[in-house]
Amino acid sequence: MNSLFGNWTSTLRKNFLWLVLSTLLPTLGMSNSAQAAERIYASYSALERSISINALEDYAKKGVIDDDLAVYQQYVQPQKLQELRRALLTPIKVNSVAVSQFLYTPQGKFLLERLGEIIKTESREAKPSFHALRSALILASAEPSGLTLLNLLRKYPSPSIHIDLARSLGIAGELEKLVSETNRAIAAVSQKSNTEAAIIQPSVNFSQLPDLRRKGQFAVKNKETLKIFDLARNRLLLTDVYLPNVSTPAPVIVISHGVGSDSGNFEYLATHLASYGFAVIVPNHPGSDAKQLRSLLDGRASEAAKPQEFVDRPLDVKHVLDELEMRNKSDSRFKGHLNLQQVGVIGQSFGGYTALALAGAKINFQQLGKDCTKQALKDTWNLSLLLQCQALQLPNNQDYKLRDERVKAAIALNPITSSIFGEAGLKEIQTPVMIVGSSDDTIAPALYEQILPFSWIANTQKYLVVLEGGTHFSTIGESKSSNQQVGLPSEIVGDNPAQARQYLLRMSLPFFETYVAQTSKYIPYLNAAYVKTISNQPVGLSLVQSLTTTELAQALNGQVKEVKP
Repeated sequence: MNSLFGNWTSTLRKNFLWLVLSTLLPTLGMSNSAQAAERIYASYSALERSISINALEDYAKKGVIDDDLAVYQQYVQPQKLQELRRALLTPIKVNSVAVSQFLYTPQGKFLLERLGEIIKTESREAKPSFHALRSALILASAEPSGLTLLNLLRKYPSPSIHIDLARSLGIAGELEKLVSETNRAIAAVSQKSNTEAAIIQPSVNFSQLPDLRRKGQFAVKNKETLKIFDLARNRLLLTDVYLPNVSTPAPVIVISHGVGSDSGNFEYLATHLASYGFAVIVPNHPGSDAKQLRSLLDGRASEAAKPQEFVDRPLDVKHVLDELEMRNKSDSRFKGHLNLQQVGVIGQSFGGYTALALAGAKINFQQLGKDCTKQALKDTWNLSLLLQCQALQLPNNQDYKLRDERVKAAIALNPITSSIFGEAGLKEIQTPVMIVGSSDDTIAPALYEQILPFSWIANTQKYLVVLEGGTHFSTIGESKSSNQQVGLPSEIVGDNPAQARQYLLRMSLPFFETYVAQTSKYIPYLNAAYVKTISNQPVGLSLVQSLTTTELAQALNGQVKEVKP
């Protein structure tokens, strides 16, 4: 789900931004023809211009500019025309069946509705346009050359396609505003990180500190997969356990995967932490894992994650910890080897939500009610809201006790937070937390979901880490244990994910050593000055321990109060 939706949104954003500049934006904004489509009509107020699809195809494939396209040539720089040619032919390799199933999900319908605001059939009516777009996307994705804009043009089931240029420019402006605000927020974090680094007087030479990318001193026993069944909720929790060969009870780290992934995606992190003496527990969340996503794409499920998952995921972790407490007393494999009163949790995306909920953040139904109106969703490009708003289907008259007192620290990687918790829900966190955001995250935008929410957390033991050049998927490892996984295109994973994963090893270890294992010698790693010494391109790294809403507002030219998720 994340990979498919990320693919669409990343491509859409890039195309819209430069197409606005070229005045050919409506032509490329994914509009077009199939059975007999011949022309694309772009209208602005009472004015309308057209271009033939044949002209676009001749230019894309042969570089020929005929009279039809030559009309536009006087308005468009040669560089933009070359970008147009590449955009028409650049394929997105996706399975047509997967595309078909995706477009019937809430996220797929959202995408179609947004595109349908500007791309219409000859009748200009919303419903036929919606179905025409769906049909064109499915048919174009089945082409041998992959899903391209040109294929989409040829598969659009209407004799002509009509584009609302004014609305196109409006959407492009919305996307440009999101990108601009995010860039300014990232710059503010980087500047604040430099300020914090400058005032730190380290008691040790960072170059003399042990390299935390290296494995620790403890041998790790073979991974065991436990079948833990929660009878009350009828959930089978297949849980991977990594035990270090230590003589004293090991503190415990729980890793919670995101939607569409599973325990295997974080084996690299689990084995690393275990080599430093942590017992690492990685449950599979059955309602939102790789198997569930595969069921969605195969037509056996209607959604990637049900609303109940907002409750079930934290309860999964609680139940696994409860079960291990019992086994720690009786099972020879664990007997006395686990310190289940010193627990840390780290989660990615929906797993990041899970980690924060276990750390004390509370579901905020009032905030969800404000942010999840039909108009609010229509106006947003924060795609994570589509998942967050599903929580409104939960009964809101219950006190969901999701916090676990055993959890002494939490790391949330690209978490969803803005509405599911909001400011009030995040202020409930009293345990140490680290929030990790990525500058190029098109699923859970860093400004809305990590940077601004970080400023709401009242707890002083907090850290904000930003991967400059990272994406929503940068820290997700490759799973060797699941054939259910939907592959992530390299363009969506982003540049050098291995570097992002190395950063995670070097930041998560001292955080958990300090706040879970309570080992003070790792404190020198948890500051902006250390992070500055390990940050390298192409993926930069920043860390701050404090960022107020006032500072963020100043960075955004006083616009932060107007920034909505």
